[in-house]
Amino acid sequence: MANKIIEINFDTGWDLAPAPESTSHIQLKEQYELFIGGKWIKPESGKYFDTINPATEEKIAKVAEGNEKDVDKAVKAARKAYNEVWSKMPANERGKYIYRIARLMQEKARELAVIESIDGGKPIRESRDVDIPLAAAHFFYYAGWADKLDYAFPNRKPQSLGVAGQITPWNFPLLMAAWKIAPALATGNTVVLKPAETTPLTALKLAEIIQESGLPDGVVNIVTGAGATGAAVVNHKDVDKIAFTGSTGVGKIIQNAVVGTNKKTTLELGGKAANIIFEDAALDQAVEGIINGIYFNQGHVCCAGSRLFVQESVYDIVLRKLKDRMESLIVGNPLDKNTDIGAINSKEQLTTINNYLKIGKQEGADMYQSNCNVPKKGFWCKPTLFTNVSQSNKIVQEEIFGPVLAVQTFRTVSEVIEKANNTPYGLSAGVWTDKGSKLFNMTSQMRAGIIWGNTYNKFDPTSPFGGYKESGFGREGGLHGLKAYLKFD
Repeated sequence: MANKIIEINFDTGWDLAPAPESTSHIQLKEQYELFIGGKWIKPESGKYFDTINPATEEKIAKVAEGNEKDVDKAVKAARKAYNEVWSKMPANERGKYIYRIARLMQEKARELAVIESIDGGKPIRESRDVDIPLAAAHFFYYAGWADKLDYAFPNRKPQSLGVAGQITPWNFPLLMAAWKIAPALATGNTVVLKPAETTPLTALKLAEIIQESGLPDGVVNIVTGAGATGAAVVNHKDVDKIAFTGSTGVGKIIQNAVVGTNKKTTLELGGKAANIIFEDAALDQAVEGIINGIYFNQGHVCCAGSRLFVQESVYDIVLRKLKDRMESLIVGNPLDKNTDIGAINSKEQLTTINNYLKIGKQEGADMYQSNCNVPKKGFWCKPTLFTNVSQSNKIVQEEIFGPVLAVQTFRTVSEVIEKANNTPYGLSAGVWTDKGSKLFNMTSQMRAGIIWGNTYNKFDPTSPFGGYKESGFGREGGLHGLKAYLKFD
């Protein structure tokens, strides 16, 4: 019997068969109104805007555009609910409502994950495994604190503030809503939420869940719209607390707007996080952490590890491993379970990213992109890294909010600390080393609100999150997240 010769082409790797998540189970309306006082209300202006699927450029739904009059209605509904129902309700009863919302979110997790990916462009793996479970976990966590505030803050007599105005970004629509709504409700406040105009759908689905939970009318109100709608929330005289997650530029405007008022404020703003690899680190683990920190989320996180510092002695091997791993990343349909990198959230954001790519090359940096194919329709950016960059480069100093990594080298601990802190931001950072003493030495000197050791982008409802400098002030999550919605005698 003759020997059979089998030829295998190892150069192209394995082609994965498409594994798209079904959309047959989701329910979306063609048009969404404002959620005020427990009811769906048409906007005063009669205006609506389209929310677009960034992977296909197709319209998903029409969404109401709220104005000052709509915000005023929402604040009045929140104040009425606060005065008549929510502030008077026993704390353990409030906790039951919050717990019920969490359970309903779990029951509808698959639907919420698909809508999040359709509306925002992020891979279904991230929506399914990170965003939705974490959002529900925050409601569970704060449901448990609702009747234990006296234990959380002993001898301080915690009291609710009143009406909380909350503005959330487009990168984690449902999770950011959970970060803000859950502690506000647990501490006895009522809410007016303004979600990002490009990703409003899961917030509106949350409104449906809130209705189903039986939460008293007006306790949570959701007013959709763009910047003017958010400004109306910030400037309303009967709002007691502003919680904002978004750009540093808008954060500064909000801070100026509340000066001279009694409004309590927390701002979670931009970032330009340093990820630091020492020569003694587990390099494969570190490279995977770098990929997770900047590419799996399209760089659409304020805490993205967009600056990489590698100790000189391992620079060549880390760069090779990093490029090899980039070549294996799959860019494409966000609903495909094989996809690593989904679509950029909007055409405007893609334009911003592309402008920074041009700036990087003009500044003399060397740009490397993976050889992946991207779909012809939709908003896409290949995973990108820049080498031969300096501290003064714009791509090193400014937040890009895309899958773009700037790589530098260092020799000593003191050098990398100086470089890592040389930024107007101070939100997050990562350190990779097998020496615990080195890790703690680094974290004690780095000016960042959260620092991960030998991991990256790990979140938990019990852990506070927030930044320094132009990354904002105040904390969300944990006991710190409760404190932001309380006053004390």
